[in-house]
Amino acid sequence: MTDQFKAFLANGNGEGEIVSRTFDDLPQGEVTIRVHYSGVNYKDGLAMNAKTKVAKGYPLVPGIDLAGEVTASEDPAFTAGDLVIVTSYELGVGHDGGYSEYARVPAEWVVPLPEGLTTREAMIIGTAGFTAALSVHRLEERGLTPEDEPVLVTGSTGGVGSMAVAMLSRRGYSVTASTGKETEHDYLKKLGAKDIISREEVTPEKPRPLQAQRWAAAVDPTGGKPLASILSAVKQGGAVAASGLTAGTELPATVMPFILRGVDLLGIDSGFCPMEVRKKVWERAATDLKPDHLNEIASEISLEELSGALKDILENKVRGRVLVKL
Repeated sequence: MTDQFKAFLANGNGEGEIVSRTFDDLPQGEVTIRVHYSGVNYKDGLAMNAKTKVAKGYPLVPGIDLAGEVTASEDPAFTAGDLVIVTSYELGVGHDGGYSEYARVPAEWVVPLPEGLTTREAMIIGTAGFTAALSVHRLEERGLTPEDEPVLVTGSTGGVGSMAVAMLSRRGYSVTASTGKETEHDYLKKLGAKDIISREEVTPEKPRPLQAQRWAAAVDPTGGKPLASILSAVKQGGAVAASGLTAGTELPATVMPFILRGVDLLGIDSGFCPMEVRKKVWERAATDLKPDHLNEIASEISLEELSGALKDILENKVRGRVLVKL
């Protein structure tokens, strides 16, 4: 094991730098990991700037997910050589994260890599794919089946959206993908979208409190006005899994969909969901929810290219998943 390694450090001003670190620089935790891959997430972009108040303090190594190999463990649940995944909790926002060749984390954050996934595939799925899988899992717990159609996915070229389209398609659902990017229709078709519609069709200029019943269910990582509009167009007894806020934090909805159609709004908290659920969802991501076209969803960059990718994701210039190879 080398004494020094590279890491990407943020100082809260929107910029980052690659620094040399030693193991004494790593935070407290029982499990030390040689990181193979991390992902570029919207939250990582936000964490670069103190004004967003996403990160708890600086300097900080961002990266809210990672996959790699255990090199040392003070917890008997893990031994050197184990392949593992870490996502969510305080990783990359209050605790140094995945943009480092080595990471040290609390043992209770660590998930064994399921059979059927490589560390690279695990990070193509990553936080975004875990959020998508948890969304599908919650909708199915609520009673959704492939016979219920169609299922809408908004923000469908982003990380969560791309994964949701691919996972729902793998399960046999009829998926309608919403996007503002006309150039990405072929990409969405390859992922399994049956129909593709524009953002404007999802969110009309003057949506009514109740619109025509159109969607059996929806996966929405955007929030804001699109989520309010979707709720008003969900069929009787349907549900929406909401996980994001890229379209805003305000929800200009009424109670009408809830009290007249029995629509449920399911909040998807991938950050702090219980470990029992977390392991179950990762097992599904390695089996019945594993996308058929993982490599088409992903691109790969080096640590030296990370600054540009973090800016791109905040400007909605990223398609699918971007991996950082370490």
